Amino acid sequence: MDVRLFLKGSRDGIPIAMGYLAVAFTLGIAAGNINMDALQSFFMSFGMLASAGEYAAILLIGSAAGVIEMIATTFIINLRYFLMSCSLSQKLEPGVPMWKRLLLAWFVTDELFGISSAVEGYLDPVYTYGAAVVSVAGWCLGTVLGVVAGDVLPVRLASAMNVALYGMFLAIIIPPARKSRFMAILVAVSMAASFVFANAPVVSEISEGFRIIILTVLIAGAAAFIRPIEEEG
Repeated sequence: MDVRLFLKGSRDGIPIAMGYLAVAFTLGIAAGNINMDALQSFFMSFGMLASAGEYAAILLIGSAAGVIEMIATTFIINLRYFLMSCSLSQKLEPGVPMWKRLLLAWFVTDELFGISSAVEGYLDPVYTYGAAVVSVAGWCLGTVLGVVAGDVLPVRLASAMNVALYGMFLAIIIPPARKSRFMAILVAVSMAASFVFANAPVVSEISEGFRIIILTVLIAGAAAFIRPIEEEG
């Protein structure tokens, strides 16, 4: 193993870890609100390195959703990581062992994908491993600290900090919405459709997890049909 490359990845992963620590902290508070303990929250974060997917899982656990519903919902929400993994596999030098490829796929997140894709030439998985060790540690630590802080902080303060979750999602959707009018329309349609599904007489009786699945497939499918991404030459 190239130690220098591993250390370079670790250094590049520090800013990512700091961001993960803040986001995971709010997820930890949400997990504590549904009576998950620190150990359970740690393994949840270690097993699913995705803020949107983990937040959806917390909502489903809190609503006592079924196992199949949880699996289907998180699978669809996190499906983009499958595409990222396929993309990164094209940057690997031929002959890289399968176990290294699978380990690389395990650590694929938006941010780790970004810095790994920016590597010139072939990607040595060791670089991504170094970045992942630091950033995943920040992600898991933030979740645990959120659970612990939720038990220690006053109820009003802990509840107020849940607002940070909404800030996190605003930070995700506002930048692309500002760059693309079509994306802004999709965000507005998604919000309106979610409101209708939550309050309409018939569809509101569908469990929350399956409502997320239905809306995701319908809206994402319609968007892909109306505005497909053109392949680069």
